[in-house]
Formats: sequence, C-alpha cells, structure tokens
Amino acid sequence: MSTRISRAADVRRSAILARLGAQGSASRAELARALDVSPALVTQLTRALLTDGLIVELETSSSQGGRPGRLLGLASAAGHSIGVKIAADHVAFVEAGIDGSVIRSAIEPFDATSPDAIGSLVGLLRRFIEGDSEGPILGIGVGLPGTVDDQGEGIVESTQLGWHGVKLGAALRDALALPVLIDNNVTALSMAELLYGEGRTVSSFLVVTVGTGIGSGIVFDGAVMRGHAGGAGEIGHIPTVENGPLCQCGNHGCLEAIIGESALVAQARELGVIGRLSGMASLLAEANAGNPVAQKLFGDAGHLLGRALAGVVNLLDPAVVLLLGEGMPAWPHWAFGFEPSFRASLIPAKRNLDVIVESWQDDRWAQGAAALVLATPFDATGIAGDQGELVRKRLNALMTDDSASGLDAANAIIDGSAANA
Repeated sequence: MSTRISRAADVRRSAILARLGAQGSASRAELARALDVSPALVTQLTRALLTDGLIVELETSSSQGGRPGRLLGLASAAGHSIGVKIAADHVAFVEAGIDGSVIRSAIEPFDATSPDAIGSLVGLLRRFIEGDSEGPILGIGVGLPGTVDDQGEGIVESTQLGWHGVKLGAALRDALALPVLIDNNVTALSMAELLYGEGRTVSSFLVVTVGTGIGSGIVFDGAVMRGHAGGAGEIGHIPTVENGPLCQCGNHGCLEAIIGESALVAQARELGVIGRLSGMASLLAEANAGNPVAQKLFGDAGHLLGRALAGVVNLLDPAVVLLLGEGMPAWPHWAFGFEPSFRASLIPAKRNLDVIVESWQDDRWAQGAAALVLATPFDATGIAGDQGELVRKRLNALMTDDSASGLDAANAIIDGSAANA
C-alpha cells in the first residue's frame, strides 16, 4: 500500500472512485472540477490510487488547446462487497461494486426472535453469495438496529431484534470464511452517504432516518462518529415527554416512543382512524385521502421531530441534514409540522440550513452495510480493525493478480488469520 495520507484526503480518494464508477472515465482536470479540489491534490491522490491498483490510466482525452489529458477509470478487478440489512422480520441483501453501485439485491423473510436466527441468517447469506455473484467478494458488511461494540468484533446489543451480547461477527466469519464488518444501520448508511451520496460535497452532515424508529448518523470532518461504544446518534432516545409512553429501550417519553411507526399506528388505532389490525400503510392512505386526524398525527410528529433535530443541529453545526428512511412516503404530511418548528428552533445563523429529503428503497440500508467494507481501503483511523486489514489484503491480492490465483491468495490470507486467531 502507498503511504497513508490524511483522513480528509482519504475521503477525497473515495469520492474519486465513486465519481469514476458512477459517471465513467475522466481526466484529472475533470475530477478536480467535479470535486472542487485543486489539480495538484487530484494528481497526488490519483498517483496513490494508481499505485494501489484501484484505478488505471486509459486513452488520452481530447483537449481544447494545451496538452491532452489521460483519462482515468476504475480497475476492472476492484472487487465487490456484500451488504446485509437485518430487521426483526426480514433481511435485505445487496452485492455492490467498488463505486457503491448495487449490482443485485434480494429481500428474504427472517425471524430475529427464532432460537436458530443466526443459523438461518447464515443460510440465507450463503445462498445469496453463491447464487449469482458477479465478482470477487472483498467482505461482508452488516447493518442492524442497535449498538455494536466494534465493527470488527461485531458483538450486538439490539432491543429491536431481541439480541443481547450476540457474537454475530464471529459466527458469520466462522461460517463463511470472509471478512465481516458490523455496525449500527444508520451509521452504515452515513458511511454510504459519505462515500457515494450527498455527503461527498461537504465535510460535516447529519443523516436522520424516519421509520420504525428515529435514528441519526453524525459525520464530522469527513469521518463517521461512532461514539465510545458505537452508540452515537441515538436521536430517537432524546427524552421528550416526562413520564411519557414506555420506549423499547426501557425509558419513558423518548422521542421514538412518541413518533416512531408503532407509536403513530397505536395512536391512530386509539383515535379510530384505522382498524385495530391495520398498520402504517392504512394510516398513510387515510392521510393521503385527506383525513384531517391522520394528517394531524403526522404533522404533530413532524413538529416534535423538528424541535428535537434543531437542538442537534444547534449543537453540532452540520453543513446539511439528509432525511431518509421507510417513513419518507409520508414525509409531505410530516413536513407540515416539521418545517416551522425546525426553523423556529434553530439559532438565527443556522435557519437557512439545507434539509435534503431522499427517496427510499429498502435495499438502501443494505447498500449502507456494503459501504462498511468498501470504505476500508480508505480507513485512516483503523476503525475496521483486523477485519478491515483482511479486506485490504484481499483487495491487494486481487490487484496483484485478478485471476483465480489472486482470489486463492486472498482466501489463504483469511484462512491463515483464522488459524492463528
């Protein structure tokens, strides 16, 4: 590997790969303009990427005066990542390229409370990997609701899944013989936004997810903040109403216990807006049809979210807020209460902050999980631990020889590490 460079430069390396993957080959000058950095910095970063074998020089581009520039493109054997999003009742899988693009995806039913939940997950994951993989696999990234002690270790605490001290990382590594990185699903989603999404253009931003729960990811100075034990960003557990409804975390009056999906559905049933067996789809249908009570439920939820999020923005000073999640189809009804309360609760200097609402697909969670693996070549802080190092070694082996022998060498690295563990 080349000499390690600064964390901010690492992020720009990621942006170069994402730009080449999403929009095709480009010259160094075009990359400098697209990423709003100096040509000298692009030259430095692309030299390192060429040395690492992540990009290659292609044909010479045409020029309007001056010397023609060489086009750069992604290396063909850069490897793929498997991303897994775990929910209480289903799992979503994606296979993603080095540029973060989703190559294929699948969603399978899953019971997190089953005594054989881990064995079932292994079986589903093995079937997906063996089904129709289109390239060498660098590793597996897993995103789930809950707290993960360390990406590489992967010991999970999740009230939503009913998992306590589950050694998921070790179980998946032992069964599948691939590097495995595990993190909170919103943290993983924030990594995807940093590498491949709206976060490429700013150094600090917030990702806020609205759906079954209320979550947030914090990106500061080009790095995803995990906190002391991987639990940073739990905006859903901000105390909101004293002696309020019981939250799944065990406390009373948390924001999520008032405006999370199950809370809104329970309120709608109690008010007779929907039937006692109906869920969020019915509540949204009522709001879309003009039911004023349904619309008020969403508007009131938006009002509380706006006040809570304004406090976070006042504290952290992000450049932009990204809103996404399963709840986005209902966002027009949330926005009615969110916008006025959010803007009014910000300090004056921050009231023009951009809030970007993104459309949503379930495999976006899994793409975020895949980004945990795809980010490891650019990990300047060692957050991925020994599993990140295995991913990098696997990538280097593939770069050295993109034939089967290169993949065999990568597997030998992993097998040897497991034997010495």
